[in-house]
Amino acid sequence: MAQQNVKKTRTSTLLNKLFKTSNLEGFIERNARDMEIPLFHIYISELCQTMGEVPERVIKMASIERTYGHQLFNGTRKPSRDKVIQLAFGFGLDVEETQSLLKIAQKSILYPKIKRDAVIIYCLNNQKSIIETQSILETLELTLLGGEERNG
Repeated sequence: MAQQNVKKTRTSTLLNKLFKTSNLEGFIERNARDMEIPLFHIYISELCQTMGEVPERVIKMASIERTYGHQLFNGTRKPSRDKVIQLAFGFGLDVEETQSLLKIAQKSILYPKIKRDAVIIYCLNNQKSIIETQSILETLELTLLGGEERNG
């Protein structure tokens, strides 16, 4: 898993500590470093380095417009939820790694009870490309990643 190199403390460990604490301020003070969420653009740049990738290739594999993609990597634009998902495809992430990427971007995670999310989860799990995923979404008459691309 590519993102395990970047993570410090597992969320479940932090959650267990939180449930056992009687002193919230002390908990926050003691765990402040582990509670930090990295800046999205720094995280994806580090992920590129960890995976031996270059942003240009990830952007292309994600089917994100080149200029917009570079703005995401340099931090001048904040990504929508769909752009985060597209980047996950560009990086070739699995479902768990995609959920982490969404959390770091402070976007809602994929939820299998939502048809569109279920399709995306299926495609990530089965290592489908962004093009294959868009095709499945279109066949099922669901909104394509990136929003307004779907006709009708």
